[in-house]
Amino acid sequence: MILYPAMDLMDGRVVRLRQGRFEEPTFYEADPRSALRRFADAGAEWAHIVDLDGARAGRPVQHALIAKFAAAAPVRLQVGGGVRSRDHVERLLDAGVARVVVGSLAVRQPELVRDWLEEFGAEHITLALDVRLVRGEPQVAISGWTEDSGRSLWDVAELHPNARHLLLTDIGRDGELAGPNFDLLHEAVERLPHLQVQASGGVSSLADLQRLRTAGAIVGKALWDGRLAIEEALDLARA
Repeated sequence: MILYPAMDLMDGRVVRLRQGRFEEPTFYEADPRSALRRFADAGAEWAHIVDLDGARAGRPVQHALIAKFAAAAPVRLQVGGGVRSRDHVERLLDAGVARVVVGSLAVRQPELVRDWLEEFGAEHITLALDVRLVRGEPQVAISGWTEDSGRSLWDVAELHPNARHLLLTDIGRDGELAGPNFDLLHEAVERLPHLQVQASGGVSSLADLQRLRTAGAIVGKALWDGRLAIEEALDLARA
């Protein structure tokens, strides 16, 4: 399993949101560049960065800053937030970002995203699907979790047969430190064998990581709040 220590940015500062709500931010004193170096020193090979300002604005806001991180980062970066066009994808990849995360567009404009997967390569794009359980069915939410797409996770995944990486978030678990939705994640691994699933939302302990059978795990709040030591988490992920 690949562990992705996660860092959300607002105005260049590290922040975590509870349930994606911008009115409930928790800011951390850490310098983003120093944090990336700490991740690398601990043995991480990847880091996950989200431009929250871009996600809220619907356009890149901090991509230039993140591009500077990528140019000098000691780890490979997976970056999302504000990606809305081919140009956004190309600029991030040209800057040294290893993978670009695409969310709502994978639902709204699947043909466009399929074209990007073909042009840039499936290894360089991660689909991010955020779901709510509705009568037991994982329904995909879009536009920063504010809209219901009317499609299930399984329907949207079928729209992207050429994808390779899926970042899957159960909205109800994000930022809650209550543990991931293991049933959903394990079902996704079984039903979507062509996708390398990254578990996102709720990972708060080594026990959570031990139970996961996904290709990757995004870990944010638990690291920043000191509930999980990155060295121990990395050791377990590599075991």
